[in-house]
Amino acid sequence: MARGEQAQALARVAVVVRAGAAPLWWLGLPAAGIGALVPGLTGRGTGLLVGAALFVVAAAVTALARRGRYAALASTATRAGRRDFLQVRSVTARNWRRGRRWWLAAAFVAAVGSAFAVPGAGGLLMAGAGAGLWLKAVWLGARERRDESLLWVRTDWLGGGPAGRRVAAYRTTGIAAGDAAPGGARRRPATAAVVTGRVRPRSS
Repeated sequence: MARGEQAQALARVAVVVRAGAAPLWWLGLPAAGIGALVPGLTGRGTGLLVGAALFVVAAAVTALARRGRYAALASTATRAGRRDFLQVRSVTARNWRRGRRWWLAAAFVAAVGSAFAVPGAGGLLMAGAGAGLWLKAVWLGARERRDESLLWVRTDWLGGGPAGRRVAAYRTTGIAAGDAAPGGARRRPATAAVVTGRVRPRSS
């Protein structure tokens, strides 16, 4: 970090991506189950077949969306400053979900309501999007392991997502920084090392 540059709060890119996976998955599956109880216009069998196709498409599209943008930001990432603050995993995930709780609720209601036309399809679409976000986080984790560095983004740039227009650059830390493993999952207690708080300089 250059002299005079202000310290920034940083969130893990993979944690932000992964934060949406669980609520979409766990809201989508009950929505599909409830929807499957309704005969609907197409009938249950057709509805579930359509839903299975939508699940696969949503997972693939979500997993592959904006990969080029993520890769470009990762390739030009700069080292985090010693004064930067690393946000803990639970706070990052909670902030993402809190900011989108009404959107998630509306998506759940819409998925259940769509069962009157195509039973189960809306819920499987939601679950597929959740699976796609999880796959994207896994892809980011593989890149972090390969490069032996974790990707972070300024929290004040997250309004449009971790690869949105407001994000000018990523920052990196060593692989042991923070309380989340590569890919955004919780670190295992036996392997957790350093962690949160201000970035610590590497020992020479």
